[in-house]
Amino acid sequence: MPTARIEPGPGQESVWDYPRPPRLEDSDKHIQIKFNGVMIADTQRAKRVLETSHPPVYYIPLEDMQQEYLQQTSRSTFCEWKGSASYYTLAVGDQVAENAAWFYPNPTERFASIQNYVAVYPSRMEACYVDGETVQSQPGDFYGGWITEDIVGPFKGGMGTWGW
Repeated sequence: MPTARIEPGPGQESVWDYPRPPRLEDSDKHIQIKFNGVMIADTQRAKRVLETSHPPVYYIPLEDMQQEYLQQTSRSTFCEWKGSASYYTLAVGDQVAENAAWFYPNPTERFASIQNYVAVYPSRMEACYVDGETVQSQPGDFYGGWITEDIVGPFKGGMGTWGW
């Protein structure tokens, strides 16, 4: 790791203490996602994926999202841990965020409980919130991690971090 690990303070987590392969866990935190003035997701039944050097990625139950704003696209990617991902474009009024959300229609056995859950890139949303705190997006636009005051890095994703 070319940059020193930030020592977590009381009530904080270091992404360098997260495991690889990643861990999936339930979260009872209040998760909200706003896009073009509309709260498109609101849940306290999210799951989060924790992986070394990455801020958590929150997965929201599909039934806790305003599904009328989701349009499935032809894009797909592959994660060595979770399997093949499919994508949604979000469209609310005149605002469109292409391939801004993803899901795993048939996740691997280890991640089976995120089936019917959706994650979003916070950088492409108007705002994302964890327990009322506005989320900062993970640097870059590949991983989609959610940074809050209780998460410390340094974080993979920005320029010069691909080799970490």
